[in-house]
Amino acid sequence: MTPSVHSAKKDGRQVVTMRLIEGVAGEAVVECDVYPVDSMRVKPIKPGPYAFASRREADRFIEETSRALEYLGCDLSA
Repeated sequence: MTPSVHSAKKDGRQVVTMRLIEGVAGEAVVECDVYPVDSMRVKPIKPGPYAFASRREADRFIEETSRALEYLGCDLSA
């Protein structure tokens, strides 16, 4: 399956990319790339991956994470 990709930018600079990947048995994994805004780091930090029993749980994780990023002033795209 094609992963669902969600991004967040702050001041035009990429700070987070989240990829949701569904498994064949209904489980889902969210992979993240995080680019710290207070450094000149080129390679992202890769926390996770975060495993979920269902796509619904993974979607909820992405929604809550996106909400927090929005509160921090990031622009979101999916």
